[in-house]
Amino acid sequence: MIRTAQQALQRLREGNRRFVEHGTDGISFEALKAWEQVGKDQAPSAIILGCSDSRVPAEIIFDQGLGDLFVIRVAGNVVAPSQIGSVEFAAEKFGTRLVVVLGHSCCGAVSATLDELERPSERRSHSLSSIVNRIRPSVETLLESGAFTDRDKLLDTAIRANIRSSVQHLRQGSLILEGLIANSGLRVVGAEYSLATGAVDFFDTLDVEAQA
Repeated sequence: MIRTAQQALQRLREGNRRFVEHGTDGISFEALKAWEQVGKDQAPSAIILGCSDSRVPAEIIFDQGLGDLFVIRVAGNVVAPSQIGSVEFAAEKFGTRLVVVLGHSCCGAVSATLDELERPSERRSHSLSSIVNRIRPSVETLLESGAFTDRDKLLDTAIRANIRSSVQHLRQGSLILEGLIANSGLRVVGAEYSLATGAVDFFDTLDVEAQA
């Protein structure tokens, strides 16, 4: 049984390595062998706050199965009250001790935010604007710095900045999560999935790896 954040992180790394090496042919979906047990209860080893992008299915890219992951998906992997509440629920209810904010390359939500900052649109829907406005603070300073002449480099940096912003929001935006981090071994880390290679790059994880 997975009991620590470090164990959960190692399991995700190993699963992603299998996915990169073997693709969908190597997916084990071990939990499918224990359908009856999973139906009675769940004990996910990690909470994944990921983007809704259809090309980034967490269970597949980490080679995990039914009951292994508690997955929350929203465009741009942004953090809003409902996402915080979902993370709090899983961390308290199931004792899961690893939260991964999973972004990905070529993120459309981050790209849309950059477009909005460069060319504001009055026709954007209110609901979509709520997502853009949550991404805006983490990328606005990058655009204003004028340090990026290459759009692809700007987008890559903005995606990382947005992931880190969500990580910090979870670490410092909930008294429940703050308490679990301080006293119960909960860890929140950032990660980026490459659409080109299938590899997941975990970063901002020193607080987890120090537990090894």
